[in-house]
Amino acid sequence: MADAPVFLTTKEVAALLRVKERKVYDLAAAGDIPFRRVTGRLLFPRAEIEAWLAAGSDPRVEAASASVASPRRPNIVVGSHDPLLEEALRASGSGLASLFDGSLDGLERIAAGEAAGCGLHLPEERGNIAGISARIEEDAFVLIEWARRQQGLIFRSDLAPAPTSVLDLKGLRVVERQPKAGSRLLLERLLEEAGLERGALSFTEAPARTEAEAAQLVASGKADAALGLQAMAQAFGLGFAPVAQERFDLLIERRAYFEPPFQRLLDHIRTSEFVERASELGGYDVSGCGRVVWNGV
Repeated sequence: MADAPVFLTTKEVAALLRVKERKVYDLAAAGDIPFRRVTGRLLFPRAEIEAWLAAGSDPRVEAASASVASPRRPNIVVGSHDPLLEEALRASGSGLASLFDGSLDGLERIAAGEAAGCGLHLPEERGNIAGISARIEEDAFVLIEWARRQQGLIFRSDLAPAPTSVLDLKGLRVVERQPKAGSRLLLERLLEEAGLERGALSFTEAPARTEAEAAQLVASGKADAALGLQAMAQAFGLGFAPVAQERFDLLIERRAYFEPPFQRLLDHIRTSEFVERASELGGYDVSGCGRVVWNGV
């Protein structure tokens, strides 16, 4: 018989307590259960969990009944960087802070209770909805469409011949993105579809962590090209070749969705000022902005 694992996953702890995984995350966020955080993931030491269970009269019942008192999430939007979203958070007077470090990083922070909202663009089979279902307890969230964005190759305006597909990136200095960024995942999918190994490209050493940083590296001459947004190519006066239109969504905790910070943001997207700004940036279709595309009830 194989040795029992030293650490339990969130799913295993939830099965042990007979509660939903969301409740396990709430217990961890409140410091009510022993856990370790390893590269953004929660792990639970088996020996400490067993001792924790033995210490109470019936902790399973206590854990299940305490769900109504789950702690409030901080008013922070995490996940993927979007220039239009970043501007709207300020222009709306929402009071929402932001920490953009990639779609997958955002989902990990949401799962750990560290944020109330998350920007997503995942190039998976079912896109953002599949990403949510695979990584978090779904029933406390709502997903709204933010915008349809034009993704493509951003490149130096003096580059000749101008690249038109990922195959043309061979021999160029390409901006690296962090592993948990949706743009990194999209580029890897495009390379796979083109039959091109990632190792065939020459990437910058330090990754760009936002869309603006990626474009800035190209504009400064530190890179020749990047996968990025039409809006950023336009802002920095760079060349642009479209390769895909994607849907950027905003995942919001249901309780936070109805509270003033997010309501101020949602009010802002209904204004002509917001629509005009999206048009100025370029590469955005906001006709469906605010539409509920998935409800985790």
